[in-house]
Amino acid sequence: MRELSVYYCPKCGRYAYYQISRNAVCPKCDLNMTALPISYQQFMNLDCEQRDQLISKAMIESSPSYVHRITAPGKMYNKRELIGELVEVINELEADNKKLNETVEWMHATIWEQLHKIKSMENKLKKLQESSDGKHRKE
Repeated sequence: MRELSVYYCPKCGRYAYYQISRNAVCPKCDLNMTALPISYQQFMNLDCEQRDQLISKAMIESSPSYVHRITAPGKMYNKRELIGELVEVINELEADNKKLNETVEWMHATIWEQLHKIKSMENKLKKLQESSDGKHRKE
């Protein structure tokens, strides 16, 4: 049985694992993929950043016309970095949302407290008016 090899697309940078090179066709670009000079097991031992660096280096070496595309707008084409940044933004938004919800809860509590005070004062005023009306009637 043949061992798996790691292939990448020289245009978009996608990678996949194949046993036979003729099966190595990029599903996005429909181009033949290029084999990486590393075994499947060595590739699997790399973390995501090391894999991205290896594929980026291979793309740069194989096609100098893509140097500008890969290096200049790197964040746009590095999906893992973009995902990391978006996760940070989501965490910040969740923290802001929590603060805003706490503020709204505080405002609601304050409004209800003020309404209760007003109702209490109105009831006291009514009682005072009723008691003063009763005194005026007796006189």
